Amino acid sequence: MSSYDVIIIGSGPGGYVAAIRSAQLGLKTAIVEREHLAGICSNWGCIPTKALLRSAEILHYAQHAKDYGLKLEGQMTADHAAVIARSRAIATRMNNGVGFLMKKNKVDVIWGEAVIDKPGQITVGPTKKPPMLPQTPPPKNVLGPGTYQAKHIILATGARPRALPGIEPDGKLIWTYFEAMSAPAMPKSLLVMGSGAIGIEFASFYRTMGAEVTVVEVLPQILPVEDHEIAGLAQKRFEKQGMKFLIGAKVTKVAKGADDVTATIETADGKTQTLKADRLISAVGVVGNIENLGLEKLGVKTDRGCIVVDAVGKTNVAGIYAIGDVAGPPMLAHKAEHEGVICVEAIKGLHPHAMDKLMIPGCTYCHPQVASVGLTEKKAKELGKEIKVGRFPFVGNGKAVALGEPDGLVKTVFDAKTGQLLGAHLIGAEVTELIQGFVVAMNLETTEEELMATVFPHPTLSETMKESVLDAYGRALNI
Repeated sequence: MSSYDVIIIGSGPGGYVAAIRSAQLGLKTAIVEREHLAGICSNWGCIPTKALLRSAEILHYAQHAKDYGLKLEGQMTADHAAVIARSRAIATRMNNGVGFLMKKNKVDVIWGEAVIDKPGQITVGPTKKPPMLPQTPPPKNVLGPGTYQAKHIILATGARPRALPGIEPDGKLIWTYFEAMSAPAMPKSLLVMGSGAIGIEFASFYRTMGAEVTVVEVLPQILPVEDHEIAGLAQKRFEKQGMKFLIGAKVTKVAKGADDVTATIETADGKTQTLKADRLISAVGVVGNIENLGLEKLGVKTDRGCIVVDAVGKTNVAGIYAIGDVAGPPMLAHKAEHEGVICVEAIKGLHPHAMDKLMIPGCTYCHPQVASVGLTEKKAKELGKEIKVGRFPFVGNGKAVALGEPDGLVKTVFDAKTGQLLGAHLIGAEVTELIQGFVVAMNLETTEEELMATVFPHPTLSETMKESVLDAYGRALNI
């Protein structure tokens, strides 16, 4: 029976990063995978969707070439099959890259499905193909089914799309993100149920590619976790692109036709309407993969489909840990990676800093992009904080205007008494890259004075960040 210091179940961003850090710290490490190295993020989530969105972005610029003084002959159209093929090729590349990293760091890969028999021991059986998840062939030179021992077992099993009763995805007419990113043909019309990051990204992609898109959101605003002002600006931009929205509405029933769906929708005023579309994307959240792991037998505590953990990933059962989506929200790849590092360093006895979830940035890669970190203006007020709010529009930034991207806004929220940066909320070109500057500032406990004293390069989009800070204190220079 093979024995390890650490066995990690699941090779997504949390799992494989935890495995690498574990190996770096001199711990004998193995990782168990049943479907594809690199998990959902690299195979069916973060990375391949960005490849799709990049294709859509280039198509958008090509179709608006005259705005940049360029003339492109002929009609600019998309080769849908080629766009999908490029995305899948990138996913395969990422999958192979994680295999290389495991080999480089001397992490054993065990191929199969794991069950925890007891603390310190797992049994790995042959992999079974779940109904929605296409598998990739196991890498060469991996271990197979058997019983394995480890002092520490980390669960990094991720999450899967949540299905609503009566509107279960069927892979043909009702899609999850799996089918949405590998569709064999371009739908002419699309209904998107849910306006979180996943729903909005696919709505943005398909609208840019030419589909008629309607988004249904049960909550009072799209992008529900974002600042209300930023969400409102995003909706206006999307509507200008031709997207339609039903806010405060919910899909109550879906009737399937031969090659389309008809949704019954209850609107905000209590009325009902029907809407026909070629396809429906269900993007109503995800649920942790906690089944068939032996957790019930062991008494591992769960809550609302996720495993309950402490600040460093420990469960209520000694020797068993959980990280990433399966350990609860926010369900983001970068959160999973950092949790993996914290968990392994705690196992090693290094006393890492616990994660502050308020400092985890959120990014939505639609057009325009949306990014945020920390408290929204509304939340800060609900907490009784006296605040100062700064705003700076992209139209006042030379680089944004030169790029042809003058529609955007940087919004900052400060504690009026201490100058602490409580939150930052951005919409516009490349704001998913800009947001990290505010994340670093918050982690360093930077005040408004230090941000104002920082020199930002010119001309850059980053100058909007400083101007927003200046505006919060009545000192904006370029608006």
